[in-house]
Amino acid sequence: MDVKHGFAFPGENIRDAPPGDILLTPGNFAIGGGFKGDKFKYFDGEVPDDYVLNEGDLVVTMTDLSKQADTLGFPALVPKPRGPRFLHNQRLGKVLIKRGAELDRGFLFYLLRTEEYRHEVLASSTGTTVKHTSPGRILAHKASIPPLAEQKAIAAVLGALDDKIELNRRMNATLEAMARALFQSWFLDFDPVRAKLDGRKPTALDESTAALFPTSFQDSPLGPIPRGWDITRLDELASVMMGLSPDGDSYNANGIGIPLINGPVEFGDYFPVKSKWTEAATRFAAEGDLIFCVRGSTTGRRVVSDGKYGIGRGVCAIRAKDGFHGFLYQTINVGLERLLEKTTGSVFPSLSAPDIKGFSVLKPSRGLLGAYPPDLQEAAVKTVLAQAELLCADWAA
Repeated sequence: MDVKHGFAFPGENIRDAPPGDILLTPGNFAIGGGFKGDKFKYFDGEVPDDYVLNEGDLVVTMTDLSKQADTLGFPALVPKPRGPRFLHNQRLGKVLIKRGAELDRGFLFYLLRTEEYRHEVLASSTGTTVKHTSPGRILAHKASIPPLAEQKAIAAVLGALDDKIELNRRMNATLEAMARALFQSWFLDFDPVRAKLDGRKPTALDESTAALFPTSFQDSPLGPIPRGWDITRLDELASVMMGLSPDGDSYNANGIGIPLINGPVEFGDYFPVKSKWTEAATRFAAEGDLIFCVRGSTTGRRVVSDGKYGIGRGVCAIRAKDGFHGFLYQTINVGLERLLEKTTGSVFPSLSAPDIKGFSVLKPSRGLLGAYPPDLQEAAVKTVLAQAELLCADWAA
């Protein structure tokens, strides 16, 4: 195989909006590999034929402008164009399979998403603010290649799993919207209380749940709230564990020890991404904890822990008391802007433990906390990830 550099399209013809052909950039690659159909750039000049991409072409990122090199070296398969053509620019490499080589493009796509490949590309990258790799560094990666028929079978299974994960993500978006809408109705707009106050029956609630809502309001530091509810500190609803980074010399990429999270570079779409491990961690997040970034420009970004992780000083673990995870997650989601007002430092903003623990939040009755649904999105994602782990274990065996 070979990796071909893209073309340096003239900047004066590059646009942020149509018309023009779509100029693919590292911003169109998902963390972990794959294509993202957003944040497109457009080119409205003359295009050399050799740099028009076709459906199914395998491309990799050669440059990443973020300090974390979030997508450097990751692959994507070019989708079918829906109008404008896709163009191969200089920040991307196109993977070419040599004539007669028994290599399946789909298999290569998944091979270039493995942790071994990823660590090798990052370790050999150059640059500080802008990270670069090269065709030579990508081609230097060594891996065991099964027979062609087995490659195709592996790619087919993993492709079907990717399709299922994408379907699951769309389902998650629906579940998340439902959870937010219910939270908005119950704990922000207080719709059931207002209905009772007007002499109406709360809609879409069974009698036992409707009975948990009071019939009037009271004043509070955050404005009118249902009578009998409280405004309290976050640490009455959750414990907050600030991270502490172990010595960097203890890190490894070989799965020895416990996975470590120092910041959003280890964040996926919903759960953490395991990329480094350590045997020297002293602070930990447990399954179900909200792992929350507390330092720098990414303060406020968060993921849900899907197991035990060591946590570094860039994050904290927020653990709901009494298992009310869904309520806690939404409380922080809707109150995030107010919480971020507590950050200190203009160049490098941060949140302290007292800032987070003392954050004022709504505390409904315990019965109502129990009636609010758990985090359905988390459960749905876990189901698919468990299936993925089984498939990968079978492949490795």
